[in-house]
Amino acid sequence: MNSPSTGGTAANPDDLLILLAVARTGRFTTAAESLGLNHTTVSRRIAALEKALGGRTLARTVGGWELTDLGRRAVRAAEDVETAVATIVAGDEDADKIAGVVRISATDGFSAFIIAPAVAQLRRKHPKLSVEIVNVTRRALQHRSGLDLEVVVGEPQVHRAEAIRLGDYTLGMYASRRYLDEFGTPSGVAELGAHGLVYFVDSMLQVDDLDAPRRLVPGMSDALSSTNVFVHVEATRAGAGIGFLPCYMADRHPDLVRLLPGDFAERLPYWMVLRPDSLRQPAVAAVAQALRNRTAAVQEALLGAEVLES
Repeated sequence: MNSPSTGGTAANPDDLLILLAVARTGRFTTAAESLGLNHTTVSRRIAALEKALGGRTLARTVGGWELTDLGRRAVRAAEDVETAVATIVAGDEDADKIAGVVRISATDGFSAFIIAPAVAQLRRKHPKLSVEIVNVTRRALQHRSGLDLEVVVGEPQVHRAEAIRLGDYTLGMYASRRYLDEFGTPSGVAELGAHGLVYFVDSMLQVDDLDAPRRLVPGMSDALSSTNVFVHVEATRAGAGIGFLPCYMADRHPDLVRLLPGDFAERLPYWMVLRPDSLRQPAVAAVAQALRNRTAAVQEALLGAEVLES
């Protein structure tokens, strides 16, 4: 195989576009589906590209395929090819560069309260933009194959990535009015031990910053646990127990009462994590900026009414 310094045969632009698809999806099979090819063809064309460039463009990781340094340079060239093709297809009209698929990993609540309205507004100006959201509550990945950006709770410890703090939100204890009428309103932290907790499944919780209930009131037994924060809210409203909920979600329901805000006001940050090359893509950059704008616009709601009044 030729070394990168000597150069090989000229790289095929079609192969560059195939590499771009793999870089964006992290998997040969997914890239093949998006291109209308089969997995074998994608693998063969990547091999041909690497032979032409004189080095490896992709490295296998636990999460999929990641670009090498040579691969990142090749992808930048592929993006230029993609832009040129889009300009030809658009004819005399200016091609909208904010187009294509942007893939995001984020928590349930953030996705609904921040991402959904931010993307809806962005798509009014850029209708060719498509956003895919994978809902999960976890630490930032070290290898984010197939993802353009992640939103996580707590400061991420990542390498070769761009980390941007979006803003803070507050978690508080809540119960339904009907539940409090039936079981009484706790007057202090000690009395919470007699009530069941509605929160995440402890054994599956991957974010240390979300351990506040078990840390502050270890005497509370688990009443209903779920990996989905919308389940927490609805279970609390239904009277399954006392929920430790994001204030921006709970405060929207008049049947929920904030309990002991002086003792329970866990303030946590949302961070956005991107691959170093992601912001070079106009669509990803536009979505990232839209999330920053939306988070800033609703910061008061994220912090919670009780915190703002205290």
